[in-house]
Amino acid sequence: MGLTALAVILVLGIMILSNALRVLREYERGVIFRLGRMVGVKGPGLIILIPVIDRMVKISLRTVVMDVPPQDVITRDNVSVKVNAVVYFRVMDPGKAVLEVENFLYATSQLSQTTLRSILGQAELDDLLSEREKINSELQLIIDAHTDPWGIKVASVEVKDVDLPLEMKRAMARQAEAERERRAKVIAAEGEFQASQKLADAAGVIENHPVALQLRYLQTLVEISAENNSTTVFPVPIDLFEPFKKMVQGGLGAGSPAK
Repeated sequence: MGLTALAVILVLGIMILSNALRVLREYERGVIFRLGRMVGVKGPGLIILIPVIDRMVKISLRTVVMDVPPQDVITRDNVSVKVNAVVYFRVMDPGKAVLEVENFLYATSQLSQTTLRSILGQAELDDLLSEREKINSELQLIIDAHTDPWGIKVASVEVKDVDLPLEMKRAMARQAEAERERRAKVIAAEGEFQASQKLADAAGVIENHPVALQLRYLQTLVEISAENNSTTVFPVPIDLFEPFKKMVQGGLGAGSPAK
């Protein structure tokens, strides 16, 4: 009988001791409640609790990566899109995370979803697609301001995907194609304008220096001779025909009847 009682006492002692001793990792903290009242935050390392009287709530201090499920958003220019995001946050004050909110993970998730719909509903589609960093910063500031009383710090919010309707995708594709065609036409027009300016400059040089035209003739001959052509066009300067032109004009003037 004595041995049985001793064994029972030993087992009870081991159970009480196992419940009284807790070991917390480096990234964990324990919020201690004694008879329902918080007495402090302990950890990391070995924690000694008073059996039956003390209760510990374990909180992780590591950064939590939370996916915000896709939300149906109507932008300011009345375009319906589906947007999802990811939120990075961590617990800075374990006491507030336990006392100020019932479930800080669920509360942060719901707050992120409502804030995402609210902020993106005030933006236009073009801003949502082009100014992603600005929207991310605005979301981070708003969510962080609401979670600060809970002892939670929101490090960043990133909008992941923007799912557009099929009709909007087709319209954007047509718009992009039209923009590329416009740029191509503008570039071609600018090229023609610059070429015309260069031709005008070349015409001015030839007008001031007629010898330059002869040099151009010689260059054209060299280019033609370099190709395997059966027919060669030989450019003849118009100046060579000036004497014949004067002779013809003189003959016509001599043969005309006098008045």
